[in-house]
Amino acid sequence: MSRMKTSKISQWWIARRRSIRHRLQRLIFNKFTGLGRYCNCCQKTSRKFKPFGPLPRENAQCPNCDALERHRLSWLYLTQKTDFLDNRPKKMLHIAPMTQLTRLFQSQPHIDYLSADLEHPNAMVKMDITKIEYSDNVFDVIYCSHVLEHVDDDRKAMRELYRVLKPGGWAILQVPFPETTLHIEEPIEDELTFEDPTIISDEERLRHYGQVDHVRRYGSDYQDRLKDAGFIVKADEFVRELNSRTVQRLGLMLTEDIYLCRKQN
Repeated sequence: MSRMKTSKISQWWIARRRSIRHRLQRLIFNKFTGLGRYCNCCQKTSRKFKPFGPLPRENAQCPNCDALERHRLSWLYLTQKTDFLDNRPKKMLHIAPMTQLTRLFQSQPHIDYLSADLEHPNAMVKMDITKIEYSDNVFDVIYCSHVLEHVDDDRKAMRELYRVLKPGGWAILQVPFPETTLHIEEPIEDELTFEDPTIISDEERLRHYGQVDHVRRYGSDYQDRLKDAGFIVKADEFVRELNSRTVQRLGLMLTEDIYLCRKQN
């Protein structure tokens, strides 16, 4: 086969693939085009949000920016209930950065932003949150969402986050709970945190913790763990203060509290 003929076939395949990709994008676009839902992370509307999760939750993920319920709730809380946008300089630590919120955090000119993770390739620094290599009292704000359930020694991680937070600073430390994002086959007695280091198989972790890379399932004593680390903790029922239209349009979960953790001056 001549080089010219081979080149023409190659060009045809490239054009064909582009055409198929374009059609798929149009199908997805048409499926979600509408005004029923609004994502405050990307400021775009859609007819509905996409399902998400091991047992898919309906109206969970924004089709435009992939933000989930917790991302939309966190950003709403930060903008309405904290001093995050007051234009005063703040040094911020973002653990396990999510693209949906990273863009928003970095767009604030008064925020000195640092993202950190042990494995995430997009993190600015590599960090083990049980051994944070920063001195005491460095950060004004810490955001750490759905991370501690992956950490073997979560109590040590909480103490480290407290240590590097400035006096008067605050942190939002979110974890999944059974009533929000998890599907658990094995119930917890008294709804306390359950962890067992002998549970190591994917099957058993999924059954007990709801996800194969989780090492515990948090319960009603989560707030006590944070307090033991030194934090002044408020489990803010902010989402239940919102009107029903806002909750529905943003696709929020009424069971998700915000854990606002402060370090006393």
